[in-house]
Amino acid sequence: MTSLADLRVIDAATLFAGPSAAMMLGDFGADVIKIEHPRRGDPSRGHGASVDGVGLWWKSLSRNKRAAAVDLSQPEGQEILRRLVARSDVLVENFRPGTLERWGLDPKDLLELNPRLIVARMTGFGQSGPMAGQPGFGTLAEAMSGFAAMTGEPDGPPTLPPLALADGIAGLAMSYAIMVALHARERTGRGQVVDMAIIEPILGLLGPQMTAYRALGAVPRRTGNRSSSNAPRNTYRTRDGRWLAVSTSAQAVAERVVTLVGRADLVAQPWFSSGSGRVAHVDELDEAVAGWIAARDADEVIARFEEAQAAIAPIYDVRDIAEDPQYAALGTFVELPDEELGTVTMQNVLFRLSDTPGEVRWPGRSLGRDTDEVLGELDYGAEEIAGLRGKGVIA
Repeated sequence: MTSLADLRVIDAATLFAGPSAAMMLGDFGADVIKIEHPRRGDPSRGHGASVDGVGLWWKSLSRNKRAAAVDLSQPEGQEILRRLVARSDVLVENFRPGTLERWGLDPKDLLELNPRLIVARMTGFGQSGPMAGQPGFGTLAEAMSGFAAMTGEPDGPPTLPPLALADGIAGLAMSYAIMVALHARERTGRGQVVDMAIIEPILGLLGPQMTAYRALGAVPRRTGNRSSSNAPRNTYRTRDGRWLAVSTSAQAVAERVVTLVGRADLVAQPWFSSGSGRVAHVDELDEAVAGWIAARDADEVIARFEEAQAAIAPIYDVRDIAEDPQYAALGTFVELPDEELGTVTMQNVLFRLSDTPGEVRWPGRSLGRDTDEVLGELDYGAEEIAGLRGKGVIA
């Protein structure tokens, strides 16, 4: 038994944020139907590494989804979506505001067709405001949220992440929003519209920057690998050239770290009793920790930190992750059979449930692989399907 096996989700979004939300629902059993343009497909098929032209990111992003290719700009394609909506619980879309309305698929009309429907609208800037109609991507959210401004070395430029960070955060937030709306539906019997702007969820993970700005006029500054909230917190290089990360968010851990590196005297200083106090003396703390670590090999440093119950971790790249015993024990990665690649490895579901666990059932599929099956479930006959394919409405 899976948690969401009674849900049908239409994923009519493209690229990363909306499809990520749908993927997470599919991981726990929802029947997710991925709608793509019959000739262009989802642009995410062409992002990142590929094997023989088959995108590997796509394999993970569109796992557990049935792939149907439908041109929603054509009247016949719009009718297919209406039939799907009538039998579904959730529609995820990320068209520019006004696009669904222009196609005769206004969410108000869809909710009349299916009053229990959740319409999850994911756009760069939301459905209202002066920027609502502009194209929006995660990079713009990383820039406008303050993330880039506070990331990087103090004397370096603002730094963007090397991954779809804002999209991933928005995908997590949207999956949560959908579940909240579905829970409300259990009480009210009615669906509703979710309006999410990608520029907003990332703000919530950057700390109370607006609260501090309004109260104190404080503006976050770039601190490199240091933290503006506690110290010592940094990356440190060992004698054998490896890099380790140290965190002292908890007061007791901070005390253990400075005691381990031979500066127990600092614990008695009045400023040491708070994270902000330690930040004010970060140079002294970093010098003590960095010097102690630099005089030892990584294995010794890690062992000594573990003995002291202090927080430390090696800086991994993917090769280290592949060999790490903790990830192996958790079952973090799964290898699956794939119709195009033979086998493919990807990250497993994000968490474990004791009674209704999630599962990666299959990787992302080829364009239009399940179109006939999906339309057959909507009572389209074989001749109708052939006619729609001939017109280019489906693939």
